[in-house]
Amino acid sequence: MALALVLTALAGCSSGSAPGGTTAGAGVAGAASGSGFDGALLPADLSVHPFTLTDQDGRRVSLRDERGRVTILAFLYTTSRTTAPLIAQQVRGALDELASEPGAGRLPPALAVSVAPAGDTSAHIRAFLRANGLAGRLEYLTGSPAQLRGVWRAYGVTPASAGAHAYESAAFVVLLDGRGAPRVEVPLEELTPEALAHDVRRLEGEDRGD
Repeated sequence: MALALVLTALAGCSSGSAPGGTTAGAGVAGAASGSGFDGALLPADLSVHPFTLTDQDGRRVSLRDERGRVTILAFLYTTSRTTAPLIAQQVRGALDELASEPGAGRLPPALAVSVAPAGDTSAHIRAFLRANGLAGRLEYLTGSPAQLRGVWRAYGVTPASAGAHAYESAAFVVLLDGRGAPRVEVPLEELTPEALAHDVRRLEGEDRGD
């Protein structure tokens, strides 16, 4: 659980507490201690990590564009043979599940940030999205190496250059709340369409104050 581990390490460097006095590692334990989320509930006072990148069609996409909505955020690369397609398929399944719910409204935005910009060309991205049933449903974002490194650092992401095994071991999907802050992290080993859809709806309820 990359982001949760980063938060725990930061907490250890600051006398065991995250900003606001919340123990950073408590979010990981929260999932197993009645938080109601299937993924790891992260501290409520985490900072927003804004970014502006370019999608597969050359459009500029900013995290600020999604303000006020729960957002699904993944980190993928198109030449992955197993892990990235698996993550993409779980995200697609969650979107399918959310769309099938009675009275379903607008689906949450789904974003993916490239972890291998050299190989993630527009053509490769479009083919990847088609192959995984996400064309028109997920915005796949790229940028300069410097821009992407900043995003990876902010979210505790392991890029593809670390190797396929390292990427797989640290892979996760994170849900951002209406402020755009990381709120729920679902590691690869716990990632299912049902779990992701459940946590989206629960987080949307929290944002509404339900």
